[in-house]
Amino acid sequence: MLSSSTLALSCLLIVSPNVFAAPSLVPAAGQSIPLVRRAQPERTVAEWETWAKNEREVLTAKYGGNMEKRSTGTNLLTNQNADSSYFGTVAIGTPPVSFNVILDTGSSDLWVADQACTTGCSKIQLYNDLSSSTFHNLSEPFDIQYGSGAAEGTLGQDVVQMAGFSVPNQVFAAVTQVTSGLLEPPVSGLLGLGWQSIASSKATPFWQTLASSGAWSNPVMAFQLTRFMNGSNVNTEEPGGSFTMGFVNSSLYTGSIDYQAVPTTPSYWILPMTSLTVQGSSISIPSGSSSYSAIDTGTTLVGGPSSVIQSIFAQIPGSQPGTGNWQGYYTYPCTTAVNVSISFGGPSWPISPADFQLTKISSSQCVGAFFELNTGGTAPNWIVGDTFLKNVYSVFRYNPAAVGFAALSNTATAMNGVNAAPPSATIGSVSASATAGTGGGSNSAPHRWGVPWAPLVGGISAAIGAAWM
Repeated sequence: MLSSSTLALSCLLIVSPNVFAAPSLVPAAGQSIPLVRRAQPERTVAEWETWAKNEREVLTAKYGGNMEKRSTGTNLLTNQNADSSYFGTVAIGTPPVSFNVILDTGSSDLWVADQACTTGCSKIQLYNDLSSSTFHNLSEPFDIQYGSGAAEGTLGQDVVQMAGFSVPNQVFAAVTQVTSGLLEPPVSGLLGLGWQSIASSKATPFWQTLASSGAWSNPVMAFQLTRFMNGSNVNTEEPGGSFTMGFVNSSLYTGSIDYQAVPTTPSYWILPMTSLTVQGSSISIPSGSSSYSAIDTGTTLVGGPSSVIQSIFAQIPGSQPGTGNWQGYYTYPCTTAVNVSISFGGPSWPISPADFQLTKISSSQCVGAFFELNTGGTAPNWIVGDTFLKNVYSVFRYNPAAVGFAALSNTATAMNGVNAAPPSATIGSVSASATAGTGGGSNSAPHRWGVPWAPLVGGISAAIGAAWM
């Protein structure tokens, strides 16, 4: 902005080039004085861009508006127990305290173990509301049921930060009871990345507040997950890849991202499975809503209708139905490289034989990573977890609601099986903030996929540790 004195001086300079020359006679009445328009120097495109940005910001500030600040962020992941689960970090409270949380696109609540936790929460970071000056107790009960256990506690609000983003009034649960084995150190809780409609707390999820408010440069979040299950000398914690908000990392994929629209009112991240091939043979699968698949980063394996799972293993010579804790699973000769590909309306995405092989249970027999799943209620028939997602770069788009996949780049696949120190929890500076809408109020959540999981979890736990299902 020009000051009044500067503006007056500018006007004098424009009126006459001889303003500061020797005095002369005053023009007679009615005499005209020619005004001279100075030629403006031609601006470059970059200069115009800078000018336009400054003009908008100045006028916005002048008239009391708020400039929306958009940004991007990356949260490095940890691969826990050879691909059993992937966790990142969030910071909660004032001052902020970091917590390791499973990142789960198959649920929508944020919860962490509270300092008053009595079961299932030893040797992990615990939330202390007395240490946070911004905590607000909603005094409402919370409980959620997963296939592998449950968590109970109380709802509250506090500042939640992740990857440079902040929501100052995020509803979350401080849980006091957790099923034994549900949390494995150093994990303290779970961050749901599904839609609000399936939140047990009824609160708007952290990611959805950011996406809907325009805090992200682009309305997307994306995953690249590493593979260690076929590695050697694998540690309990290894580098797990990355989770990004507001952008896609072009160094981690090749070609284009194939987006397929979510076919229903958003709840789970659902896509219809349109084709399935095993060892080069096409498997008959139901169409319409019977083909709906939840794309779920919080699930280790792939579960589907019994009839289709049976057809898959029928293409593998020497396969047999599992028994005991392995009921619903199938064994097959470990020497067989099983090639499975899945399409969700676009390209057919192959699954590595290493990912199909869940674990070895004898010198010659292995267990497959596809298992029989009979869901209930409105849950989709298929749950597609990390067995598939390790093989693609996956993108979850807020608007229009869609899930996209792309082929992994050499940069991404080069991270598989490379032993290194896992990323450490960090609390970065906040680049963008958004306020959550009103929410809260807990209902007792239904079983996550409406099936009894205890026998299945027992088998998996014995083989690869506590898998998140």
